[in-house]
Amino acid sequence: HALRTAEKSLLPGYHPFEWKPPLKNVSSNTEVGIIDGLSGLQRLVDDYPVDTIAKRFRYDAALVSALMDMEEDILEGLKSHDLDDYLKGPFTVVIKESCDGMGDVSEKHGCGPAVPEKAVRYSFTVMTITVTHGNESIRIFEENKPNSELCCKPLCLMLADESDHETFTTILSPLVAERKAMKNSELVLDMDGIPRNFNFIFRGTGYDEKLVREVEGLEASGSTYICTLCDATRLEASQNLVLHSITRSHAENLERYEVWRSNPYHETVDELRDRVKGVSAKPFIETVPSVDALHCDIGNAAEFYKIFQFEIGEVYKNSDAPKEERKRWQSMLDKHLRKKMNLKPVTRMNGNFSRRLMSKETVEAVCELIKSEDRHEALRELMDLYLKMKPVWRSSCPSKECPELLCQYSFNSQRFAELQLYWHSSSG
Repeated sequence: HALRTAEKSLLPGYHPFEWKPPLKNVSSNTEVGIIDGLSGLQRLVDDYPVDTIAKRFRYDAALVSALMDMEEDILEGLKSHDLDDYLKGPFTVVIKESCDGMGDVSEKHGCGPAVPEKAVRYSFTVMTITVTHGNESIRIFEENKPNSELCCKPLCLMLADESDHETFTTILSPLVAERKAMKNSELVLDMDGIPRNFNFIFRGTGYDEKLVREVEGLEASGSTYICTLCDATRLEASQNLVLHSITRSHAENLERYEVWRSNPYHETVDELRDRVKGVSAKPFIETVPSVDALHCDIGNAAEFYKIFQFEIGEVYKNSDAPKEERKRWQSMLDKHLRKKMNLKPVTRMNGNFSRRLMSKETVEAVCELIKSEDRHEALRELMDLYLKMKPVWRSSCPSKECPELLCQYSFNSQRFAELQLYWHSSSG
């Protein structure tokens, strides 16, 4: 038996580990590789046919594998801070969780199984590792490129549409249960011949708005409740462009779902919807309120694209312009941008178009179509403010990469909102 254990420990990819206390409802067997994403589930869930193929790792085994891959980094981190490399910990590991649809993965030819033609990937990234030494918490590892594919570890891959709530929740529910169990336990892992203790903090920040709404039980993006961070409606958001605070949370969403489900005050649908602020399904994954940089770019570019059109049509003089007239402004803008910047119009705003659109070069091109010199200056200031703020949400660590712009951010964003308000009030 001892010989077999010794042989096993020499096999690549085999890392024995244990949890204290043991994980609730998770097998203590540590020899687990890729498993069927539907294992342990009936093929019918509440009479709903789960028609998909899914493969996944057990969450704890995947984390152990990731940590063992980083063994050199961890030991190097201890040495660089003059700490003993036989330190047992406890180490605190911050995990960033991400989930996104992978788009169309259909077979163009061939006759594979009849499954959805879209895929969803759930993955994680080890962001930081700190160790407690005396009264201090010392960071021994920090991921330099947290958005890179190279450090993003796949956890679950499913052939499913992210909009298919039942399949999505069914396949991810075991992962969510494993994650919940790990939050209340400590991993003991043999590293460099010494058993070391690890605690995990999970932060679900790698979700786009569509998925945040899906997993937090919120209405889809066309909802009156425009924001996934606060309770603002579209009307409230358009009237208040400056003062905002993050108020939504996973726990609150769960409470609101219970109110939505049970309707304890016997209200009408509209009254009930107003009470729960757009929560309409049971939240099942805890996300950390955030806005990803790409959608920041896209949202701002869409707003600027609209402002450019309003300026071309001088909406501040006539806010009742008919639809045909507004279409003509858009056509003028598209033709001019194509001619001056080789920027082809798109039917739906995307990342590449937004990056090209949001430049000083674009503003100068648009100003050629606008008569008023005062409006030129205001447009230039607006774009200048945007370009000063953008590095803050684009960089991995603003306090290191652009400290000056970070200091100016609050002032710049307030001035940016004031100018936006100026446009809203003058464009009717």
